[in-house]
Amino acid sequence: MNMKIILEYTELLEQIYEISIAVLLLFSILTLRLFRKIRRERKLSLFESLMFLVLKIAIFLWLASFLLLNYGDYLP
Repeated sequence: MNMKIILEYTELLEQIYEISIAVLLLFSILTLRLFRKIRRERKLSLFESLMFLVLKIAIFLWLASFLLLNYGDYLP
């Protein structure tokens, strides 16, 4: 294959990857909001509580890694 075609596929895959991360992050945040609403109405089940906790940790870890990867050079 031509190197130009391979690079175009790589750029396309990177764009798809970034879009998928954005979609997953958006739906994770919306799910957290839903769990907060449900928690006001009733007690969360064990599975819902674990999912709520795992989502909060995952979003925090993603945000921390994003900031370190993109802005880590500015740290003292």
